[in-house]
Amino acid sequence: MRPTQPRRVAITGIGVVSPLGQSSATLWDNLSAGHSGVRPLEALAAFVGETRFGAPAAEFTGHIDEFGELAKDQKKLIRKGTKLMCRETMMGVAASQRALQDAGLAMGDYDPERTGCVFGSDYMLTMPEDFVDGAKQCVDDKGDFAYEQWGSQGLPRVSPLWLLFYLPNMPASHVAIYNDLRGPSNSLTQREAASNLAVGEAAQIIGRGTADVMVAGATGTRLHPMNMLHALQHEEVAGNHVAPAEASRPFDRDRTGMVLGEGSGAVILEELEAARARGARIYGEVVGVGSSSATRAPSIADRRRAIANALAAALRQASLARNEVGHVHAHGLATRACDADEAAAIATVFGDRGGQPPVVAAKSHLGNLGAGGGMIELAASLLAQQQGRLFRVLNYETPDEACDVNVVRHDEAAAGKSFVNINVTPQGQASVLAVRAAE
Repeated sequence: MRPTQPRRVAITGIGVVSPLGQSSATLWDNLSAGHSGVRPLEALAAFVGETRFGAPAAEFTGHIDEFGELAKDQKKLIRKGTKLMCRETMMGVAASQRALQDAGLAMGDYDPERTGCVFGSDYMLTMPEDFVDGAKQCVDDKGDFAYEQWGSQGLPRVSPLWLLFYLPNMPASHVAIYNDLRGPSNSLTQREAASNLAVGEAAQIIGRGTADVMVAGATGTRLHPMNMLHALQHEEVAGNHVAPAEASRPFDRDRTGMVLGEGSGAVILEELEAARARGARIYGEVVGVGSSSATRAPSIADRRRAIANALAAALRQASLARNEVGHVHAHGLATRACDADEAAAIATVFGDRGGQPPVVAAKSHLGNLGAGGGMIELAASLLAQQQGRLFRVLNYETPDEACDVNVVRHDEAAAGKSFVNINVTPQGQASVLAVRAAE
């Protein structure tokens, strides 16, 4: 028996919590105006030894009003639930609620048994202060930490609920509880690759008829003190020798590393014909997803091959020819090696600069938001496609011979009718999502 044709999947809602705003309209206004969300982070100087630059979602405090318009009972539940949320989970829930509102979906508008959630995240780290009291109880007379005392003296001083704050399945769990989503649910801990994978999995769930509506999102922060320390020790982070807004320089010859940030995004996916029937606004249609992990040797990532593989797979599934892609939303990390690897992968698939689609990189405005970054970048490309024009890549001044990509330097470039969104982790896990305007 021949398999039935997969159902088509539409994106009908967008929600964001970002360094450039807490709504899609504000995000687009800031991107199109060439604004940057990067600023000095004086508060973290005590942890990292100096003031560094970062891109915080500074407007987001976790206040219940920042979760959008909520029914009375739902507002009560979420307000109570925030007491068991870390910042990443709060941002994820807020983005999801705003996406549902943007889609015009409230409880009662969908079948809970046919509605689900897939959410991506980074690994979530405990705040240092959660263990301070316990650690103090384990210091011996010489001032050394006595590990053997932790179980009896230290652990009892730690909140018994502390782990519930940091489990990576908490964003999906909270979103499902507050919106009575009883359909398929999953959590993907895939760092920067998580956003595209979450949307891709959610779209495939609808495509094969297992659900009719899905919330797909991702959330992350690289500004957690421990996360920032890890990045400074093991990754290439931009210095503070230039103005904050000039620090993130994807594909530019003078780039010095990534800028760390935080944020979350979510989209609502629906079966296309059902979305049209209810008069929903359709931002685009998910037509392909690709994933690949590649290494050159144990623990040495081969990002070029992983990105090229994932790009080819997404285009193949979408039945999109290379010359049909309107633009490429690059990972654009702004590190020496990753940008060169990504540029080589783009050239492998699309050819040299002259034959490539326009390439944008929202990280020039926002920095690296961890797992949440891909969702904000997806939202940015959906909004650009809706507006018919792209935003420019900030700080791209001097082309690099090692990065032969068609970087957007001016605001008049057309967004086209389709795009691919690229993300990759330091470990070589790449993901690509292909989206086109719904016909």
